[in-house]
Amino acid sequence: MGFIDKVKATVKTGAEQAAAKAQDEYEKMQRRRELAQAYEDLGAKTFELVERGDLSHSDIAPLVDRIRTLTADDAAAVSEEPAETAPEQPAGHTEPAAEELPPTA
Repeated sequence: MGFIDKVKATVKTGAEQAAAKAQDEYEKMQRRRELAQAYEDLGAKTFELVERGDLSHSDIAPLVDRIRTLTADDAAAVSEEPAETAPEQPAGHTEPAAEELPPTA
């Protein structure tokens, strides 16, 4: 095998190894996302059960209180936001007067 063939084989092997490592990392990341989603789903269901009165435990009470506080803060922030107004025109820009507008058909 010539020198160039050896270099090509080495590069190919390196690329294959890099692709395999990237695939492994991708799969790990996917599992972590699935796990995080499962925890989120569990937390949402737990909160729902607490709110309905079907679940109560001293270990989760502070977490439930935190969610309630954050939810109330979020609702208050939304209600305090100013109503949307028309976007401001750039400096020096004026709307044409009605008489300057072309007639409509």
